[in-house]
Amino acid sequence: MRVGYARVSTRDQEGSLEAQEAALTGAGCSKIFQDRLSGARVDRPGLTEILAYLRDGEDTLVVTRLDRLGRSLPDALRTVQDLAERDIGLQALDVDLDTSTATGRLMLNMLLMLADWERDLLRERTREGVARARAAGRRPGPKPKLDQEKTAAVRAAVAGGQSVAAVARSFGVSRPTIYKALEGAL
Repeated sequence: MRVGYARVSTRDQEGSLEAQEAALTGAGCSKIFQDRLSGARVDRPGLTEILAYLRDGEDTLVVTRLDRLGRSLPDALRTVQDLAERDIGLQALDVDLDTSTATGRLMLNMLLMLADWERDLLRERTREGVARARAAGRRPGPKPKLDQEKTAAVRAAVAGGQSVAAVARSFGVSRPTIYKALEGAL
């Protein structure tokens, strides 16, 4: 069975959902799931529902564009990989991707290999950045919110009887940051 998925965000044009549904119906989808998302939402109940609905080895998921499957390329490719592992077909109308064909499976494998390469490249860059920071005598990671002078002032203020919440407000940081300063973690 061919099942469609349509997704729009607040950035998309108003008629986009209807256009996607028309294209999916034209592609032979007997059922269509959809998500309407605001820019900040990460959860996609319609996608979660369709992934549970699809039968392994039997169904094909149809989308108008491959980017409808995720908020980013790695996110979309994780969904694509999940479908491939479950032997669920995928058809993306925009790139003429159909994993029921040999060419479609080749394209899918190339996309998945690119996603792996991107992850490896990110790991490599992260390791190089950490090594550069250590070689320069810096601590890897984000800059501490309190320098040594402010940490000493925080400790003195708390030792002098001020509450952690009051000290946090006066330094413009969170209470956990103050607790870390008191424990010597900063």
